[in-house]
Amino acid sequence: MDTKIYTIISNRQLTGSVYEMKLEGDTSMITAPGQFVNIKLEGFYLRRPISICDWNENELTLVYKTVGQGTKAMSKMQPGTELDILCSLGNGYDLDKIPQQPVLAGGGVGVPPMYGLAKALIAQGKKPLVVLGFNTEHEVFYEEEFKALGADVKVMTADGSYGSKGFVTDGFDVAEYACACGPEVMLQAIANKAKDGQYSFEARMACGFGGCMGCSCETKYGAKRICKEGPVLEQEEIIW
Repeated sequence: MDTKIYTIISNRQLTGSVYEMKLEGDTSMITAPGQFVNIKLEGFYLRRPISICDWNENELTLVYKTVGQGTKAMSKMQPGTELDILCSLGNGYDLDKIPQQPVLAGGGVGVPPMYGLAKALIAQGKKPLVVLGFNTEHEVFYEEEFKALGADVKVMTADGSYGSKGFVTDGFDVAEYACACGPEVMLQAIANKAKDGQYSFEARMACGFGGCMGCSCETKYGAKRICKEGPVLEQEEIIW
């Protein structure tokens, strides 16, 4: 964990409320898909935690949704702006535990970390089925980016306006292994159809590195902090 200065390369709108921000800077501390960063924004007391979508040796990609004043301020930032970012936080997905043909499921803003995970797994020669879930056609993003990786992609919309009608759990049969990110009710539904897996949880965070204990949750092995021991937890330890 360290504070770094990153420079915005681009900040483009993907849907009505979802944006993709690319930044230039040191990414050497990012060790696994599923980790996140904590961004300091001028005029706001708390940093904003954003999951990492993708990265290379000197570029970081974040995909975020405008849900409050902080992320709305981010959406207006222009290329060349410098950001103070705490990077890289949390435990990501353990690639060694993921078998040859896993299901990767992302719901809404749970989609971005699935991109980095799919990219890493495909680089290992694995063949994930990626299921992306949205409420409606106008919320769909990153379908083509996943396909460009070579992933098998299914898009589900709750209203049936695009792809197949239904939720992410309707996009696959029983899974030997699943990795997912999204609302907790979605994660639990996926776990009910998977024999094993890893799941990324969302939580309100203050410090982002385990100091304040504000995002603790109970597991079968005691309390764990979503920002520190998570956000990715293993299926067998989760208490739903």
